[in-house]
Amino acid sequence: MTNPASTPTASVAQYDVIVCGSGPSGAMAAATAAKAGLKVALLEKQFLPRHKTCGGGMPMVMQDYLWDMSPDAFVESNVSYMRHTWNFDEDSYLGEINPAGSSHKLELWMVQRPIFDNALAERAARAGAELRDGLAVRSLDIAEDGITVNAQEVKTGANWTAKARYVIGADGANGVVVKSTKLRKERSIAVALEVELPHEWGNGHESLKPEIAHLEYGAVKRGYGWIFPKADHLNIGAGLFRPDKKDARKDKTVRAELQAAIFAYMDKMELKYDPDNLQFHGHPLPTWSGKEPLQEGRILLVGDAAGLINPLFGDGLLHAVKSGKIAGEAIAQDAATEYTQRIHAEFATDFDAALQLSRIFYNFTGICFKYGVKYDKGTRYATELLAGQLRFDEMQQRAINRLKRSAGAKFAPALKLLNG
Repeated sequence: MTNPASTPTASVAQYDVIVCGSGPSGAMAAATAAKAGLKVALLEKQFLPRHKTCGGGMPMVMQDYLWDMSPDAFVESNVSYMRHTWNFDEDSYLGEINPAGSSHKLELWMVQRPIFDNALAERAARAGAELRDGLAVRSLDIAEDGITVNAQEVKTGANWTAKARYVIGADGANGVVVKSTKLRKERSIAVALEVELPHEWGNGHESLKPEIAHLEYGAVKRGYGWIFPKADHLNIGAGLFRPDKKDARKDKTVRAELQAAIFAYMDKMELKYDPDNLQFHGHPLPTWSGKEPLQEGRILLVGDAAGLINPLFGDGLLHAVKSGKIAGEAIAQDAATEYTQRIHAEFATDFDAALQLSRIFYNFTGICFKYGVKYDKGTRYATELLAGQLRFDEMQQRAINRLKRSAGAKFAPALKLLNG
């Protein structure tokens, strides 16, 4: 893809919308706005397809947002089981996503983000968006009648400038767009670390299978580890969550703790690896911490830039796509000032309940594992929550009541935390 540079005498290109960042939220926003007939530019700093640190798991209901895209092009495994462990092998439990009596079939899709994200960006281009990769946004000049975006070609260093009625910030928690506003100044940031390990099925622990996702709860205090199956490799990672408006990146011990958990997980799963050649990828997870403005003037934030990662599960792909669709529709309908309200209507009540549950889960993980995760319907419920087919606000009191009944006095400190 080429990115023609502007010259000092060239007129500034005009757009209805410039989307900064071509991840799922940005690509969805661009596709939605372009499909509605708006002139859209979709900018991406890296050249596509580009690496993106992420476990790459999503509920199959993502299909509802894919229009003409076939899942066969990017889904590498279909997960129908979750193997839950405490301190790796201790008290392991294999949960079915579709136990007997399930009303309908659910699965989790496992994808490689470079492939999935590139497919979404190309779809936005097919919808009419002008896709420009290798173009890094450097600054925004904000005026009443629009926003001038100043960017630079990564390969040549040439400048590119354009003006839009609206800018959508899809460039992440630390992107140029959010930094150009007064939005999102107090954030809860979780941290994840992961490796991509080549794998041949049949090697390693007997429970390593393409249809099983692995989740480990005892190895990371206030976090969890995972092994997600892909076609020819495993995504192995660990994350630390602090649902209290704090930035976990400020703790200098976090990386070592997460790295140690990943090494231990690989050892327990009998995987062969060369520790000197493993490439660890770390990334921030801006989690929901309550209602806040996500639109300032002509700027709208989506996806990670908007903090739309579930504070309990740490998932964000489906929420990113939903927010991109909402942003594109709001601008197309001349209702950009309603964007924050629409996002809150979609997410706030549900995510607020998830935030309350996360405060219990990450402070009393052992109790929650024993009496919640290992509950025979727990894996099914978790998948329904991931898919949005069961709401956290519907589940919150039921989960608390179950823990009260099962754990008794052991759960009293959790209730005190919840009520305090």
